[in-house]
Amino acid sequence: MTNPSPLLLRETLRIARDARASDVHLSPGLPVTLRIDGSLEQIDPKLVTSGEIGDIVAHCFPETAARRLEEEGDATVTHSDEQSRFTRIHAFKTEANYALAFRLLALEIPSLDSLRLPASATQLVERNHGLIIVSGPTGSGKSTALAAMVDRLNRTFSKHIITIEDPIEYRHESMKCRITQREIGRDTPSFLAALLGALRSDPDVLLVGEMRDRATMHAALTAAETGHLVLCTMHTGKAAESVDRIVGSFEGAAQIEVRTRLAESLAGVVSLRLVPRAQGSGRVAAVETLVANDAVRVAIREAKTHHLRNIIATGRSCGMQTLEAHLGELLLRGDVTYATACLATDRPDELPVPEA
Repeated sequence: MTNPSPLLLRETLRIARDARASDVHLSPGLPVTLRIDGSLEQIDPKLVTSGEIGDIVAHCFPETAARRLEEEGDATVTHSDEQSRFTRIHAFKTEANYALAFRLLALEIPSLDSLRLPASATQLVERNHGLIIVSGPTGSGKSTALAAMVDRLNRTFSKHIITIEDPIEYRHESMKCRITQREIGRDTPSFLAALLGALRSDPDVLLVGEMRDRATMHAALTAAETGHLVLCTMHTGKAAESVDRIVGSFEGAAQIEVRTRLAESLAGVVSLRLVPRAQGSGRVAAVETLVANDAVRVAIREAKTHHLRNIIATGRSCGMQTLEAHLGELLLRGDVTYATACLATDRPDELPVPEA
């Protein structure tokens, strides 16, 4: 019989799910704090103790993760409660012992349609090969969008999909597709090792939870070049920044080669922001989409990524849209307010100003 989870963990997760929070923060000497619709809210003046956090770490972190936390100062696990609801728990060392950050995972994988992503995002997923980058800041819905893309494939096509995640956030049951999910630290030591192994496992689709380093980027490009569809996330802002991040990870003459490879293998970039709804609770996705056409490929190959924004702005017929164009549509529909739309972009002057 397994030991019951600590009271603080059970009560915090219950309150957080009831409040539809996305994240929870626990730090010694501070109250429990929830992130609800992007804003932090304290739910109880009672201060969390280091002992309570230690109990959660001892309960949720297996020996390997606990050792990594002690040696490296950070570790992440996925916790399942009595109702099989999953939470990603990240522990990290602080001056006062440990602190915790929870990410509450959805019970069900949302559909692409429910996320209201542009039609071009769905069309990208239906390609047989190429690199699809889902970008955005932390908490912008990248993992959820990737899960929805895999779910669309799983319901529509017969393919072998291998996901490489740190940690696994959404559990997929094989339907039309055969899905294999691997977790960093449990099933494989790194994204790079898993990618190289996956290429020998007869995959059609590879999901890379995050492209963090040059070697992983190189392997992902190789996979896309050799006829696989590769889905990945990057912590970048707009579409052009994702391209620059990949190229900038290499040095000297290697950048010329990477630009050429990326120009040929890139299928598209979907860049996300979550903006509070104008009415009621929740947030709506504001999306920038880049679809790799001839003009995009030339701009990447010739190191003219500063042209990509104009290409996106004039590429609506190809399924492209700038973040500001989509924010403008959300404004005109009344889905978001002008103030929150301005906070979501560094170009507020391009938004339609509401009439007085």
